[in-house]
Amino acid sequence: MDLDSGAVVEVAQGKDAQALVPFWKRLKRSRAKIEAVATDMGPAYIKAVRDDLPKATLVFDHLHIIKLYNEKPIDLRRAIAREANALKKKVFKKGTR
Repeated sequence: MDLDSGAVVEVAQGKDAQALVPFWKRLKRSRAKIEAVATDMGPAYIKAVRDDLPKATLVFDHLHIIKLYNEKPIDLRRAIAREANALKKKVFKKGTR
């Protein structure tokens, strides 16, 4: 989005770096004017932006950050449950009473 005009500059389809190739081609010399790029947290997009716009600030939208933040406790709970189940199977083997 152009912060001066409010116009959306690009919405790329796909999750790989190739999705941004048409955008980079259209930009050509105006790349130097780009100060920041907002994107999701996909590794391919992050790498593409860092490679093609090394001076631009990379910004992640808050929706993706909050989603990631909310998933961590769930992932931790599941890991603890798996570990507890494995430990329980080792300690309380069937038929050992």
